[in-house]
Amino acid sequence: MGVKERISAFAVNRATDYIAGNPEKNLPKLLSFLDGIGWGKEFEGHKEAFHNVLDNPDSNWYRYIADLWRDVDNDVLKTTFRNFGLNASMIGFPRQKELASEYGCNIPWAILLDPTSACNLKCTGCWAAEYGNKLNMSYDELDGIIRQGKSLGTYFYLYSGGEPLVRKADLLRLCEAHPDCQFAAFTNGTLIDEAFADELLRVKNFIPAISVEGFEEDTDFRRGAGTFKTVERAMAILKERRLPFGISCCYTSKNTEMIGSEAYFDQMIEWGAKFCWFFTYMPVGKDAVPELMVSAEQRAFMYEQIRKFRETKPLFTLDFWNDGEYTEGCIAGGRRYLHINANGDMEPCAFIHYSDSNIREKSLLDALQAPLFMNYHDGQPFNENHLRPCPLLDNPDALVGMVERSGAYSTDFENPEDAGELADKTRVAAEKWGETADALWTCAGHCAGCAKSNPAP
Repeated sequence: MGVKERISAFAVNRATDYIAGNPEKNLPKLLSFLDGIGWGKEFEGHKEAFHNVLDNPDSNWYRYIADLWRDVDNDVLKTTFRNFGLNASMIGFPRQKELASEYGCNIPWAILLDPTSACNLKCTGCWAAEYGNKLNMSYDELDGIIRQGKSLGTYFYLYSGGEPLVRKADLLRLCEAHPDCQFAAFTNGTLIDEAFADELLRVKNFIPAISVEGFEEDTDFRRGAGTFKTVERAMAILKERRLPFGISCCYTSKNTEMIGSEAYFDQMIEWGAKFCWFFTYMPVGKDAVPELMVSAEQRAFMYEQIRKFRETKPLFTLDFWNDGEYTEGCIAGGRRYLHINANGDMEPCAFIHYSDSNIREKSLLDALQAPLFMNYHDGQPFNENHLRPCPLLDNPDALVGMVERSGAYSTDFENPEDAGELADKTRVAAEKWGETADALWTCAGHCAGCAKSNPAP
């Protein structure tokens, strides 16, 4: 870390301590700190957004930020701001852009890793269950990936699986080895206990994202009887220790109305969640259940509900398909993130199980420059309507073409799936969503010549 970065990190700690004394009074002064360390041209939009929030104490987002200081341990909050806001974003992102230009390929802002394929649950329709419980990356392999990533400016690492907390000890060890990185995990939450929560309070740079599919009936329908109550207990343990956590929701044809209801948003806030990441069901794997895919009407419902509640509920939300308009399309293939499974296969996305590179044979940079990832780089965005970002769910021919041109192989070692057969599962849904998404896109003012899209000066 250079002199400027050390000064900025010191300033983050001082500002966080100061605001913690009286968040309601001192939050507006956070702007002076942020302006003082410099935003850089890449973050001018973020600067404006922060001013809009912190200059308006009556806004929902002002309330959300104030709640962070009330509800989250101050040392954990300082570490999160330093690693996520400073290292991963204000320092890491410009570095990623610089290297992307130098090497002519995507450089990821985040990397999703599977430490293991093992899981203590077998959820209905889950592709991870097909990987079995025999695949693992060693601690040294995980550590090596993180070291390579940091050299590219990547400081944000998420774990999935399998159930990543099967490897609790190694994940905590990685937190200690890389205190400048922010870690998170998609977890079913059933392995979170008091001892593990105390360890999270100690290392300070690990945040769980717990999978919950609605209330008890909906969660236990997919994850097994008794899971809901176990997960509620895990969230209570985290909340008691003032540890930040979020929720990961997969909305399906069976639970969309519940997931998108005001009652469920209120419940997530009551549990103590600070964010929710929404995923729609993807029919990946030979044992997938296509009937769980949402209809166009259900996906539009989630589009409307999430946007509505962003104005009224103190919960940070992301919908990885319906928020494509904010990311200018698909974020996979290293454009913002990539996935490395427990066998070391480097995949463009957690839902795209094809690869032409393995971390045990190639470096991270070499994989980003290999044919499959370069097909992503050259093809993004896959649709000018960014509400149709996905090369599988929304533009299935795009995925088939990339797999065929790159010579990528299926990474499902038990039941390899032909890309054309996978794409066939999504074609009808893609066509129906296309009609709905085009109407929403036009209504939002993104059509050519639209006054909203091209406002008068």
